[in-house]
Amino acid sequence: MPGGALRPEEGAARGKDELGSRIKEQKIVVDELSNLKKNRKVYRQQQNSNIFFLADRTEMLSENKNILDELKKEYQEIENSEKTKVKK
Repeated sequence: MPGGALRPEEGAARGKDELGSRIKEQKIVVDELSNLKKNRKVYRQQQNSNIFFLADRTEMLSENKNILDELKKEYQEIENSEKTKVKK
């Protein structure tokens, strides 16, 4: 399509692929945080900067698990909407 415009199904596929890669990335983060020794320090990067702040490991782990759950739910919603489109 001219001008780089995408058809709706192409945009959905790209969004689904991007979401899938974000889920993989988040799984790795959760795995890394859960395998850290108790005495290890964890730092959180300040958004849009190169500044890092000391963070609580258990808080970071629970936050990242919640993010992973939200991403999985969003991915499942996309898959379910695709299935209903195919049925129509």
